[in-house]
Amino acid sequence: MDAEGFGELLQQAEQLAAETEAVSELPHVERNLQEIQQAGERLRSRTLTRTSQDAADVKASILLGSRGLDIFHISQRLESLSAATTFEPLEPVKDTDIQGFLKNERDNALLSAIEESRRRTFLLAEEYHRESMLVQWEQVKQRVLYTLLGAGEDALDFSQDVEPSFVTEVTAPGRSALDNVEVAYGRQIYIFNEKIVNGHIQPNLGDLCAAVAESLDDKNVSDMWLMVKQMTDVLLVPAKDTLKSRTCVEMQIAFVRQALGFLENSYKNYTMMTVFGNLHQAQLGGVPGTYQLVRSFLNIKLPGPLPGMQDGEIEGHPVWAVIYYCLRCGDLNAAMQVVNRVQHQLGDFKTWFQEYMNSPDRRLSPTSENKLRLHYRRVLRNIADPYKRAVYCLIGKCDISDNHGEVADKTEDYLWLKLNQVCFDDDGSSSPQDRLTLPQLQKQLLEDYGESHFSASQQPFLYFQVLFLTAQFEAAVAFLFRVERLRSHAVHVALVLYELRLLLKSSGQSAQLLSQEPGDPPMVRRLNFIRLLMLYTRKFESTDPREALQYFYFLRNEKDSQGENMFMRCVSELVIESREFDMLLGRLEKDGSRKPGVIDKFAGDTRSIISKVALEAENKGLFEEAVRLYELAKNPDKVLELMNRLLSPVIAQVSAPQSNKERLKNTAVAIAERYRSQGIAGEKSVDSTFYLLLDLMTFFDEYHAGHVDRAYDVMERLKLLPLSQDSVEERVAAFRNFSDEVRHNLSEVLLATMNILFTQYKRLKGAPAGTPGRQQRAIEDRDMQLRSQARSLITFAGMIPYNMAGDTNARLVQMELLMN
Repeated sequence: MDAEGFGELLQQAEQLAAETEAVSELPHVERNLQEIQQAGERLRSRTLTRTSQDAADVKASILLGSRGLDIFHISQRLESLSAATTFEPLEPVKDTDIQGFLKNERDNALLSAIEESRRRTFLLAEEYHRESMLVQWEQVKQRVLYTLLGAGEDALDFSQDVEPSFVTEVTAPGRSALDNVEVAYGRQIYIFNEKIVNGHIQPNLGDLCAAVAESLDDKNVSDMWLMVKQMTDVLLVPAKDTLKSRTCVEMQIAFVRQALGFLENSYKNYTMMTVFGNLHQAQLGGVPGTYQLVRSFLNIKLPGPLPGMQDGEIEGHPVWAVIYYCLRCGDLNAAMQVVNRVQHQLGDFKTWFQEYMNSPDRRLSPTSENKLRLHYRRVLRNIADPYKRAVYCLIGKCDISDNHGEVADKTEDYLWLKLNQVCFDDDGSSSPQDRLTLPQLQKQLLEDYGESHFSASQQPFLYFQVLFLTAQFEAAVAFLFRVERLRSHAVHVALVLYELRLLLKSSGQSAQLLSQEPGDPPMVRRLNFIRLLMLYTRKFESTDPREALQYFYFLRNEKDSQGENMFMRCVSELVIESREFDMLLGRLEKDGSRKPGVIDKFAGDTRSIISKVALEAENKGLFEEAVRLYELAKNPDKVLELMNRLLSPVIAQVSAPQSNKERLKNTAVAIAERYRSQGIAGEKSVDSTFYLLLDLMTFFDEYHAGHVDRAYDVMERLKLLPLSQDSVEERVAAFRNFSDEVRHNLSEVLLATMNILFTQYKRLKGAPAGTPGRQQRAIEDRDMQLRSQARSLITFAGMIPYNMAGDTNARLVQMELLMN
C-alpha cells in the first residue's frame, strides 16, 4: 500500500475517534494493542466452546440415532423426571370440591403412611447394620489384641535375647512350633485334663508343673516352682468372690507367713551349702542343730572381731549376730537358746522375746511393744551394732524407714526383714514410722522401686520372686510373661493360680494384660487371663491344635463380652484356622456314623460345638467346610441349602478333572446316596432343589459330551421346560415354585435345550434322500415337532416373570428362525 493509502486510513481513524467522542452516552474505553488481542482471544474461545458443544450434540444424535434412539424425546423425558427423593403431600383443592377434598386427604394419608414406614424401615436397617458392624469390629479388636503382646505396656529390652517374638515367627509346615519346655508342660496339662474329663480326683497342677522343673535341671525354675507351691499352700476359703478372699486379713496373714517360711528355708539351705562347702574354715561340730550351723557359718562370714558390737560374745561371735542369723534361718528355739545363755547381758529382751515366741501371730502385746519401741528410740537407734538394731526392729516392728543395709545386703534379706515388720491390725497405737502394711510394701516394691531398681532385665527370676512373695501374683505373672524365654513358665503359674481360685481376673476381655479396675483396693491388680492364654497358644495353634485345645479347656467356664462361651469360641476359631476338621471334630464314615474327634473328650454335647463351628465357617464364606461340619452335626437342611448354593454356579460348566465342578459333583452325589440309603430328607423345597440341580448337572454333562439324545431324554423326564404348546402354561405356573438356585441357570438350560433341538433338526435335514414314503412322512412329522418345541421354548421364555441374561432371547429367536 502506498503513502496515500496510509494517509487516507489515518484520516478515517481520526474522524471516527472524533465522532465517538461527540457521543456522550457511550463510555470512553482506552485499550492498548495487547489488551485488544487478549479480548479477541476470549471471544474466540467462547465461540469455539459453543461450536464444539453443538458438534458434540450432533455426534451424539448421529450415534444414538443409528441405534434407533430419539435423543430429542429422551432429553425431554429426562427433563420431565422429578428429582424428589421423598413422597410429597398433594396440594389441597378448593373447599367447595368435597369429593376432590376427600380423595386428596385419603391420598395424603396413604402417602404419609408410606413415607413413615419407609423412614422406619431405613432406620431399622441402619440400626441392624450398626449392631452387626460393632459385633464384627469387637471380634477383630479381640483378635488384634491377642496378636499384640502387652499393648500399651512398657516392653523390656533384653540385649541378650536374640530370638524373635512368636507373633512374627514363621514355622515350617508340618513342624511343631513348641520347644522342649513347652512340650514338657503340655504333657502335664494333658495328664491334668485327662483326670478331670474322666471324673477322677483333680490332681495338683502345681505338683505336675514342678515335675517339669525337675526334669529341666534349672535351679532358677525349680526354686520358682518351690516358691509357687509354698505361697499357694494356704487354707483356701470357698468363696465366689476371689477379690474378697484374696484381700481378707486371714488370707494376707497366711501369704506373709508362707513367704517368710520360704525365705527362711532358702536361707537355711544357703547356710548349709556354705558351711559344707568350707568345712575346714567352718569347723562344724557339736550337737547338730541350727545354733551349731549358725556358729559355723559365722566362722566363714565373720572370721574376725567387729568393732561396735554390744553385749559381749558367745563362743567367739557377737551375741546379736548369732541371734539374728538364728532368726534368719527361722529357728526361734535356737535364738532362745542363745538368749538364755547370755540373758544377764540383755536386760528386758528375754521377756519380750519369750512373749514374741509364744504369740501365734509373732506380735508383742501393745504394752510390751510400746516399751520396746521407746527403749529402741531412746537407746538403740544410733548404736553401732547393726545386728542388735535389726533384731529389735524385727521383734518390735518399728523404724520401718531403716533398711538395715549392713545386715540385709541382699534382696531376699531385705524382703524377709520387711515382711517381718508388716502389721495387719490397726489399733491406732502405732505411729506412721512404726507401721508398715502389706499394701504399703507392695506399692514400694512395684511402683516406687520398680523393675529398674531390681535390674529386672538381668535378673527376671529375682523380680518375679519379689512380687510373688508379696502376694502380687498378677503383676509377677504379667512381668514374667513379657520375657519371651520365660513365657511358658508364667502361663503355667497363672494356670495353677486359676485352678486354686487365687487369680484375680480382668472383668473386661479387652483390658490390658495387667490392669486396675475402679472400685478395687489401691494395690490390687487384675490379670487378663483369657488374653494371656490366647497369646500363648497363638504361637502353636496352627501346628499343634491338639495341644492348643488342652489349654482352651481351661476357658470352659469363661464368657466373652457377648456372653459366648470362650471354650466354644476358641475351638471354633482353632478348627477354622488349622483346618483339622477330622482330627478335632471327628469324621463321617461311609455308613453315616461319626468317628469321634479330640473334642469328644472335652464336651458332652459335641453337636452344639460342631454347629457353632459350622455357622462360623458359613459366615466366613467357607461353604464346603460348613457342609462337612453340618453333616457331622446331623443338620440335613443346612447341608442341602449350602450344597444348593455351591452347585448353582457350576452346573452349566464343562466338567474337567480336578475342577471345582467335579469336586462338588462328587460331594453332592455322595451326600445324595448317603441320604437316600439312610432315609434322611431335608425340608421339602430345599430337598427337591438339591436333587433337581443334580439332574441338571447330569443334563449338562451329557450335553457337553455331545450326547444330545441322552440330554434330551433327561430334560424330557425333568419336565422343567415345555416341549409342546399344550404344556407351556403348566410349566410357566410351575416355574414360580422353583428356587433362585434353579432360576439362575434357566438361561443356560433354555439355550442348551434349543441347541439340542437345532442339532436334531440339522441331523434330520441331513438324512439321505430317496427314502420310502412312510419314513418320509415320519421325518416330516418329526420336523414339525421340533419346530413346535422350539416355538414352545420361545413362548415359555417370553411368559415367565424372570429377567434372563442379556442376549438369551435373541439367541433363542435366532436358532428358532434357522429351523423355519
